[in-house]
Amino acid sequence: MDYFSRFANKSVLITGGLGFIGSNLAHRLVELKARVTLLDSMVPDHGGNLHNLDGIQDAVTVNFSDVRDPHALRYLIPNFDFLFNMAGQVSHRDSMEKPLIDLEINVASQLSLLESCRRLNPEIRIVFASTRQFYGRVKHLPVSEEHPISPTDVNGVNKMAAEWYHLIYHNVYGLRTTALRLSNIYGPRQLLRHSRQGFISGFIRLALQGRSIQIYGDGNQLRDLTHVDDVVDAFLRAASAGAVGKVYNVGANQAYRLSEIADTVNEVAGNKSPVEFVPFPEEYKKIDIGDFATDFSKICRELSWFPKMELRPGLGQTINFYRKNLEHYLGPEQ
Repeated sequence: MDYFSRFANKSVLITGGLGFIGSNLAHRLVELKARVTLLDSMVPDHGGNLHNLDGIQDAVTVNFSDVRDPHALRYLIPNFDFLFNMAGQVSHRDSMEKPLIDLEINVASQLSLLESCRRLNPEIRIVFASTRQFYGRVKHLPVSEEHPISPTDVNGVNKMAAEWYHLIYHNVYGLRTTALRLSNIYGPRQLLRHSRQGFISGFIRLALQGRSIQIYGDGNQLRDLTHVDDVVDAFLRAASAGAVGKVYNVGANQAYRLSEIADTVNEVAGNKSPVEFVPFPEEYKKIDIGDFATDFSKICRELSWFPKMELRPGLGQTINFYRKNLEHYLGPEQ
């Protein structure tokens, strides 16, 4: 499927567009000659970063507003062919500490966005950034889309609701929605200054600073890491395909133990500090999902998507990016 040409001269809106995945998607869409608008509220510590637009800042339009603002949505939504819906609160820890804020950002705002699309632009093509988190503690590996859903935290419940709203708006109103369940994304332009949005950014930050990477537990937990370039490819394929009203897992070719990932990060970064294994804080242990590996055969079969970036070269590319740009991604740790 030649999806590349389908975005040329098309109007594209990316919510959360100054964040990690949204900005990488924007770079790719600019290459594909799309007309790109980025919507971002720049909530502190959620990942929005103007430096993420370095090199394309003159080729995109930035709208500093919030998906929770229905007035902004009514103005924006009618003007676009594609909507890549990345906006959200992704920290599991924050969702437990501030559950009502997580509900507002991840559920209420998503419903408002879908209502705006239904009323003002029912032909828009929507791809939603969902998550594997709401599978919870899994019964078997690898995990397919048919696996039972059992969230372990507030964020998982709310992201699940947001995904289901997207599907309901397809089933009832005919909106052309697709959801991608993402698993442990890494790569350039990821938030580094704290670890509340995933362990891998914390590993990379500590390695670049020459500090010891700390792992909760014995380090045997399995995770698959998907490079952001592969994720961007999945979004573009989903948007250009006719597979609406569906969900797809997006994952990596191989799952690694956390200790293996930490060792590889240290090797690539040249960090000599040893990995440390520390007891699980009780509040984290209660929401940890244990092992996880993704069965992504459905998206391979239906959209011809396959992950291409292997872990070591992907980490090398990522760490080289941060070596050149570290000042723009480090700040006070929280």
